[in-house]
Amino acid sequence: MSIYVYFINDSPVELWGLSSRQRILRVLRSAGITDVVEDIASVPQDDSVLLFKGDYLFDDRVISYMVDTPDVLLQVPGEPTNTSVAAHVPARLALQAREVLDETVALGSLPGARTETLETLSVSFQQRLRKFDPPFILPVSHQNSRDLERRLFDWSYKGVTDLVTKWAWPRPARWAVGKCVRLGLRPNHITLMGLLLVILAGVLFAYGNYGWGLLAGWLMTFLDTVDGKLARVTVTSSRFGHYFDHVIDIVHPPIWYVLWGLGLGTPPAGSFGLSLNAIFWIILAGYIAGRLVEGTFTLGLGRFGIFCWRPVDSYFRLITGRRNPNMILLTMGFISGRPDLGLLAVAFWTLLTSLFLLARLIMATVAKIRHGSLRSWLLDVDQPLYDGSLAVKLFTRRRAP
Repeated sequence: MSIYVYFINDSPVELWGLSSRQRILRVLRSAGITDVVEDIASVPQDDSVLLFKGDYLFDDRVISYMVDTPDVLLQVPGEPTNTSVAAHVPARLALQAREVLDETVALGSLPGARTETLETLSVSFQQRLRKFDPPFILPVSHQNSRDLERRLFDWSYKGVTDLVTKWAWPRPARWAVGKCVRLGLRPNHITLMGLLLVILAGVLFAYGNYGWGLLAGWLMTFLDTVDGKLARVTVTSSRFGHYFDHVIDIVHPPIWYVLWGLGLGTPPAGSFGLSLNAIFWIILAGYIAGRLVEGTFTLGLGRFGIFCWRPVDSYFRLITGRRNPNMILLTMGFISGRPDLGLLAVAFWTLLTSLFLLARLIMATVAKIRHGSLRSWLLDVDQPLYDGSLAVKLFTRRRAP
């Protein structure tokens, strides 16, 4: 059975370069749905129809929910009654559904379809973005376009991430994403620029030009934030782009640290007698161990990722020994005139944080053996347990009472 798409109303307003209709179609395309009809009566009776109001902004998760859920009418609060904004119905009910969304007939004229609202949808937790974020459906107008663009950008941001990405990059990244949209740059273009900066920073580190290398490195980390946000707000994510970006992210940090050490030429003073090779092995072993712990947790214990298991894990993600926190250590070493101590700090911080992650993996394994499947704390932020919680304020859109 095929699914067709039909739009009621359109808005000329573009958000991050896309109309609401274009945005919905890009999300649907990723689900394999590409058949758009202008004449709803032409849909074969054995198929179904997705109907959307094209002058509303839909959360991607809501669109995916509508694809997976037949016989449903979706409403949002309105005056004096709720407003129907989307439906997924058999073709034989499509004409009636269109009349309901057009508000030309009463809700009762759509038999066999249950009514849902945002409050009844269980799609708040975003595993990919490690965050709790209630879904949204909002009318689009020229008056609220800036607010909607800001909401889309905030929605694209990871909830649980490192302290630099969380607090230093959001405002300049939003400006940069806007520039990219206006210039017609795509996410892979930004990722490619980032790769060139990875190479440039590495070469500069190897020759001991740490100041210029750090400048290139920090710019790369910024672009690493921009490309992902650009992909999400313009719905242009691709399998190639995902792996292109992900492979670069995984591979380059330990290479940077090794090249930084080569630029030193000699082991750091106060390195407890460790050679440069020993320091490199500590960094590499700690980095690989940490990544393996993350992968093991996700594949074997909880699909949501280790940093979303408990609030302490989300706090720990802010400072765990990954690229951005380690870049802070290298920068502090350079500014203080001791780049050698910066490298030594990276080695020990990477090792210590990976040991902490290993301990958390062991604890999670024991918890699963004793209590069954694990559950992310982000799924329970509405429970009284988290009232007044700082973690809720930091990592979710919900404000604790």
